[in-house]
Amino acid sequence: MADVKKIATRVSLGNGLTELAAEHKDFVVMDADVAMATMTHTFRSAYPERHIDCGIAEANMMSMAAGIATTGKVPFVCAFAMFVAGRAFEQVRNSIGYPHLNVKICSTHGGISAGEDGASHQCNEDLTLMRTIPGMTVICPSDDIEAKAALKAAYEMEGPVYLRFGRQPVAVINDTPDYSFTIGKGRVMREGSDVALIACGIMVHEALSAAELLAEKGIQARVINMPTIKPLDDELVLAAAKDCKKIVTVEEHSVLGALGSAVCELLSEKMPTPVKRIGMQDCFGESGPALALLEKYGLSGNRIAETVENWLK
Repeated sequence: MADVKKIATRVSLGNGLTELAAEHKDFVVMDADVAMATMTHTFRSAYPERHIDCGIAEANMMSMAAGIATTGKVPFVCAFAMFVAGRAFEQVRNSIGYPHLNVKICSTHGGISAGEDGASHQCNEDLTLMRTIPGMTVICPSDDIEAKAALKAAYEMEGPVYLRFGRQPVAVINDTPDYSFTIGKGRVMREGSDVALIACGIMVHEALSAAELLAEKGIQARVINMPTIKPLDDELVLAAAKDCKKIVTVEEHSVLGALGSAVCELLSEKMPTPVKRIGMQDCFGESGPALALLEKYGLSGNRIAETVENWLK
């Protein structure tokens, strides 16, 4: 897996929006003075008349997007996760969520893989915040192919969508002839019956790496890519619980309120099952190289495998 091509999904964001714009004339891209970091400068270069730089004023940008949405256009609003989900939460909730407007919120630099930007920028709470807003769809794609497909699906659906894209390059794992993306649906990436690893975002690749290591120990782990946090693919989760009897969730995010919580909420009501949640354990990140941080906080493939093996014992 080390030889697989790697692309940061924030690059996919810029490229995906540019490709989508060639087919659809009714959307604009808005940015908060970080187009070079979110990679939406790619779109800006191709369609300058459809790009709006709102300056470092994310809350105001959300209000602008709400207004634009009422005219029938589709705004894609882009900035760092900490600021579109954190700083602008009130505007997202009241101006976009409450009237259920057709705004697509595209965040980058979520999770500790934001690296040297440090704890102030490593948003490990965004998926939880967005998941609590009634009617908000929440998506965290796993690679370049899925990121572009998620953008297209978000454009095609009516209503607010939150999409999280990463800073760190991640292996392309969905480059298969049978790949398709549907909002609210997950995908089994590897079969297994001893335990099921349910992951999202860049953690899907790490979960696949962990499954290879576990196989060497005689543990067959099913790996599920769950790009849509809300709505969750209930059917796929329940099938994994029935077949594997034990579930591990893996997310580059706080274990409070996002993928792990969604899975636990479902299972507690429909099929009580032992669950281990791997993610940020109610703590802040710190400044450092992304890969070193993933290792330190237990989110690398080998650390995931170690945690799962110890838990199963």
